[in-house]
Amino acid sequence: MSWDIFIFDAPTDVSSVDQISEDFSPPPLGPGPVIRQRLRAELPDLDLSDPAWGQLVGQTWSMELNIGSEEPVNSVMLHVRGSGDEVLSVITQIVAATGGRALDISTGEFLTGDPDETAGWHGFQRYWDRILDGG
Repeated sequence: MSWDIFIFDAPTDVSSVDQISEDFSPPPLGPGPVIRQRLRAELPDLDLSDPAWGQLVGQTWSMELNIGSEEPVNSVMLHVRGSGDEVLSVITQIVAATGGRALDISTGEFLTGDPDETAGWHGFQRYWDRILDGG
């Protein structure tokens, strides 16, 4: 189980997925080699030995980056596990490198990059803790 963040080229004038029209078709983020090069430049510890599935590990968290193998790259899905708010700044770096916007799948709202924006991440951690505690 992970906290999932969907990165795509979303309109800048919306704050939640509910505000996007049903006929919206996002443009691609860019060519795969360019997106991967930007990610490597921003995150030197990113393991892209499998170019479709990046791996990134912090002290208290881990993340998979589902970039896919299609050309061009239309979106990137982040699967985040662990704890620690420092992962939020890493997500901000990934969003900047891809040029997209980050949609918190659990809340349906876009992340703004504000370091105090922890509701979705903390909500996921509370949910995960309840599961581990059996309740």
